[in-house]
Order: sequence, then C-alpha cells, then structure tokens
Amino acid sequence: MQGHHTHHSHDAHSHKKAGDRSHADTHAHAHGHAHSHAPATYDRAFAIGIALNVSYAIAEAIAGWWLNSLALIADAGHNFSDVIGLLLAWFAVWLSRKQPSAKHSYGLGRSSILAALANAVLLLVAVGVIVWEAADRLQTPHTFATTPVMLIASVGIAINGFTAWLFMRGSQTDLNVRGAYLHMVADAAVSAGVVVSALVVSFTAWFWLDPVVSIAIAVVIAWGTWGLLSNSLRLSLDGVPAHIDAKAIEKFFTEQDGVSELHDLHIWALSTEAVALTAHVVCPKGHPGDAWLARVSEELHERFDIDHATIQIETGEMDCAHVHCGASHAH
Repeated sequence: MQGHHTHHSHDAHSHKKAGDRSHADTHAHAHGHAHSHAPATYDRAFAIGIALNVSYAIAEAIAGWWLNSLALIADAGHNFSDVIGLLLAWFAVWLSRKQPSAKHSYGLGRSSILAALANAVLLLVAVGVIVWEAADRLQTPHTFATTPVMLIASVGIAINGFTAWLFMRGSQTDLNVRGAYLHMVADAAVSAGVVVSALVVSFTAWFWLDPVVSIAIAVVIAWGTWGLLSNSLRLSLDGVPAHIDAKAIEKFFTEQDGVSELHDLHIWALSTEAVALTAHVVCPKGHPGDAWLARVSEELHERFDIDHATIQIETGEMDCAHVHCGASHAH
C-alpha cells in the first residue's frame, strides 16, 4: 500500500521514496499554515521583561531590607524567580527553533514543556521560602516606613503590568509564554496588595499585617502556579493537551465515508504549541486515496488544532493478535 506524505516547508523529517517502503502504513502529515513556534516579537518581549524585572527586583530587595518590609523582600524574591523563569522560557523558545535532526527527529520543541514545568517548580519553592519567613515574623512583627513601601510597590504594578502586556498575545496559544504572562499578572496583583497593606498599616499601625500579606502573596503565587504545574506535567507525560477533545476527534474519524473502525488513537504534545496525532483507520473498501488523507489532515488542523497527523490505513484483513491493535483510545 503506497504511503502518502504532505509536509510544510518548515518540517525537516526524513523521507523515503514510495518504492522503498516495505510496510503497509499510510501516513498523512499536516502542519499549521500560520502556526509559529517562536514569533520574533517574543525575543523583544523577553529581553525587555527580563531587564525590567532584574532592575526592579534588585531595587525592591534593597529597599525592603532598608525599610524592614518582608512584603517587599518577599515580592523581590518572587521577581527574581520570575527572571529565572523568563530566562528558562526564552531559552526553550530558542531551542524550539532548532531544526529536526537524525538524533531529534521531532526537533527540540519539547524543551518548552520542560521549561514550563521547571518554572512551576521554582515558583513553588519560592512559595515555601516566603511562608517560612512570614511565619517567623508573625511571632515578632517588625515596623517599617509605609510611604516608601507604597511608592516602590506602585512601580512594581507598572513594570509587571507592562511586561504582562508584552506576553498577552502569545499566552493564548503557548503554555510556555502563558507561564510568563501569568507570573507577571500575579506580580502586578501582589504589588497592589503590598500597596493596600502599607496603606492600612499607615492608619492602624497593624505591623503584623505585613507578614500576613506575605502569606497572601504566597497563596496567590501557588494558586496561579497550580495550573501551569498540572498542564506542563500532563504534557511532559504525553497526556492529551487540555484544549484537545479526543472524543470529538474519534467521532470525526468514524463519521468519515468508508471508515468502519478506529483504533490506536494517540494524541500528544510536541511542544507547548504543536500537537501530534497517530491513528489506525480501518477502511474495508480499500485505500480511500491521497486526496482523502490530505483533506482529513487539513480538517484535523483547522477543527482540532492538530499540527502533525500520521494516519495508518487498514482494510481489516490484518489479525490484531499479531500487531499492536486495541480498542479506540487516546493517550
């Protein structure tokens, strides 16, 4: 049975001539037409975001130590962890641009998943440090100058808000970029919390509120990190991406003319943007043709966001006891 391949120009997977194939697999590969794994504008966003956050974190840490404000020190520590996260995310974007090779036939796109996972773990470590310090200061609250704290935190709202805006567009489609975006949004909210607590302390002298706000900061970070952690862990374990409806894809295949059965459906992430699919499709009346494969692959991309589809056509004559067959399922 002749194989069928359709590739877009950015795909550098190896090919064999039709006459060299000794197997009965029929494949169709579809990639996003306007799907970009690393838009050039992200480089500028990462550079600006890292520069702003490094400068602000250093200034905030010094000011927090000088003003004796744990809330500022905690927020500075979180900003430093965000800088590390931004660097990891940027490095992963750079790796994802590497072309596929004999050693890495899918390229290095999965580095973006690992970066998102590492980012989430780093944030949870920062949460633990903040809570530990806050618990100690709850026992012995320290005084601090409220006006400078409010001014410094206000600068943080502006910087983190602007950085979040730089990543807003990419956050809709890329988990790696979304991690950076959510961190910046959370930081802006945290800085707003510091302003509010310092304002309350200036009127009430409730200095115990500073470590309480620090704990609240930790809760906000942990809450925002959970989705990043669970999604990146899911993708790193070849789980079906959260935005993909495997049941709908299964239904789509079984409703195609000439298809009697679907089995060995697998869906997984090649990166935080690209999704791959493989499936065994049983067509008792024979091979449906290359045009059918091209149309199905294109519809998988347009309707279900599948970037790389590999479809094996079967006529139902094979004995499933001797090959890897099973009930229709998605991994």
